[in-house]
Amino acid sequence: MIIHSITVKGATDLETRCKHYHKENDRIAIRFYCCGDYFPCFKCHQEYGCNKKSVWPQSKFFEKAILCGSCGKKLTIQEYLNSGYACPKCHAAFNPSCSLHYDLYFEKMSNVMW
Repeated sequence: MIIHSITVKGATDLETRCKHYHKENDRIAIRFYCCGDYFPCFKCHQEYGCNKKSVWPQSKFFEKAILCGSCGKKLTIQEYLNSGYACPKCHAAFNPSCSLHYDLYFEKMSNVMW
């Protein structure tokens, strides 16, 4: 599905929700480090992705890899991790439970509590 001019594989609506995660605040897509494609979640990546499992290294947290499904803003990983679970542009809420899966997307930062 094309969302804010970005192909998001596995998305089922225009705010990036998918069949796995579809609450009101499930509205981000992540560009996966291994393939460069955007997916709403790790389960969609497993179903529609490259079948590789590699996470974003800390040295790349300055790269834009998060898409806000509400306004289309691309956030760096660091911006997303520091966002307080809301888009810095449109203030739409992000799902705080996504933090339970950060290890599937991002290298663990020693100075950050997940």
